[in-house]
Amino acid sequence: MSEKYNDPKLKIFALNSNKPLAQRIADEVGVDLGKTSVDRFSDGEIRINIEESIRGCHVYVIQSTSAPVNDNLMELLIMVDALRRASAETINVVIPYYGYARQDRKARSREPITAKLVANMLETAGITRVVALDLHAAQIQGFFDVPVDHLMGAPLLADYFINHGIDKDAVVVSPDHGGVTRARALAEFLKAPIAIIDKRRPRANVAEIMNIIGDVKGKRCIMIDDMIDTAGTITLGAQALMDAGASEVYASCTHPVLSGPAIERIANSPIKQLVVTDSIQLPKEKQIDKLKQISVGPLIGDAIKRIYENKPVSPLFHNRFHGAE
Repeated sequence: MSEKYNDPKLKIFALNSNKPLAQRIADEVGVDLGKTSVDRFSDGEIRINIEESIRGCHVYVIQSTSAPVNDNLMELLIMVDALRRASAETINVVIPYYGYARQDRKARSREPITAKLVANMLETAGITRVVALDLHAAQIQGFFDVPVDHLMGAPLLADYFINHGIDKDAVVVSPDHGGVTRARALAEFLKAPIAIIDKRRPRANVAEIMNIIGDVKGKRCIMIDDMIDTAGTITLGAQALMDAGASEVYASCTHPVLSGPAIERIANSPIKQLVVTDSIQLPKEKQIDKLKQISVGPLIGDAIKRIYENKPVSPLFHNRFHGAE
């Protein structure tokens, strides 16, 4: 735990989505979590009460909008409104996992762009800054008209792989073309080459064909994605890599959504280990032996201190973040 931060104008509050991560962030910054109660009326309406003065304070609210996404998003909106009405100087929302991020564009006619709608709602509620982690689409930063600090999980994941010797003779693999930039970022930390899985469906109702672009034979493959949801793509990709002659396959992501059949698929796959962060709190039944969770608390805590002290956040994007166990 960092030494106590003695500025009473810096406040950190936790809502219900990920209290253990909020506590780690507060410990890193060196402040106590703010006193607040979040409960519900009998009909399900959310009631929030801030139990200390925040007048003139710089407030950071920790809330992942993960499942149940609508409840967690509504909690955040109500909290921001409460802070604004209580005369907080700045309202900084820390969103380790940004729900609805996959709805970032119109892929077909008459679709909403819900990631933009969420940004609009947060701004209307009264936020002054967003701190986010590995947004599904980088352009979501532009959906906000307030400053957005977009942190990356790659330095933490790289630290884990290096500390455990998994970077030796490794190839970083993107499970699709869209993730190449993310794979290249991790590969630079690991000083490793990259490979890409090229998925093609020759015609309707015919199984996808997976071609590997790059040399993986006899190599230790590290697949990386921003999130793993049902784990279909990552487990099929792992099997394709083994079929192509990989010696071992590891998988990693920042956001372990892990919905539906994900845990069963990972357990039955050739993936040796799945390395994720704690941007989403995982229930006990999802914490299988193959899954290793590392904390983004030190990273986000460091970002909060830098923002509060008007120091640059950019070093956190480019440097390895030592300490991922």
